[in-house]
Amino acid sequence: MQILSIQSHVAFGYVGNSAAVFPIQRLGHEVWPVLTVNFSNHTGYGEWRGPVQSASDVADVLAGIEERGALPTVSAVLSGYQGDPAVGSVILDAVSRVKSANPRAIYCCDPVMGDVGRGFFVREGIPEFMRDEVVPVADVITPNHFELDFLAGRETHTLEEVLDAVDVVRGMGPRNVLVTSVVTGNQHELALVAVDEDGAWAVTTPLLPITPNGGGDVTAAVYLSHLLSTDSTPDALGKTANTLFAILDRTLRSGRRELELIASQDDIATPSTRFEVRRLR
Repeated sequence: MQILSIQSHVAFGYVGNSAAVFPIQRLGHEVWPVLTVNFSNHTGYGEWRGPVQSASDVADVLAGIEERGALPTVSAVLSGYQGDPAVGSVILDAVSRVKSANPRAIYCCDPVMGDVGRGFFVREGIPEFMRDEVVPVADVITPNHFELDFLAGRETHTLEEVLDAVDVVRGMGPRNVLVTSVVTGNQHELALVAVDEDGAWAVTTPLLPITPNGGGDVTAAVYLSHLLSTDSTPDALGKTANTLFAILDRTLRSGRRELELIASQDDIATPSTRFEVRRLR
């Protein structure tokens, strides 16, 4: 299957398309990366070089793909961090064009806005743009716990409250929601929760003392890839959770700041079943 991935790119390290492309390919899908920035490294280092692509430049690249007659073969559009509403509008236009060419295509959005302990880290107006313009047209979204709370307009502290918040967000448009970095009663554990029209499931893993950049980008790419391959939310959830834990564990043991993505390629292609999926409802 073909995935059109519209995200940032860095030469050094793994965020955005630099984090998403390899897992998608390792899982057997073709991916066409469209870059919204082309930086030397991610901004977490405090210093970086390279250009931000203008909305018109991103639109030109997408127009060129469309001119090749490629849009009817796109199975999914994937997007992540949207630092500018103008670029976000270009992405939404691309989604509309893809779906016109292939009504079976889906849009998976990682609504990057902020995180627990950090608050919002995007430009003013971006959270509202994501909530009001982007999320309603997405088929699949992969917010973290903090982002889910913002989208639902409530704080959640238990799994039951998380599920209620997901129901609110699914009522806005998305049919499939994966919530990452869910912390409830046990502060030493982390959960991933996935909900669709057929039910709700969770996978719990130990909370590792590591928060590298790019983890959410890999999560969205892997989850979407498995959804396309299996058409099963619990299968996609289980494989994604086990893959991500393996990558984070290997990164922690390596002592490196950047994700050990390439060294974890077998965990991407054939994830273990160390952590089991359990049905919540």
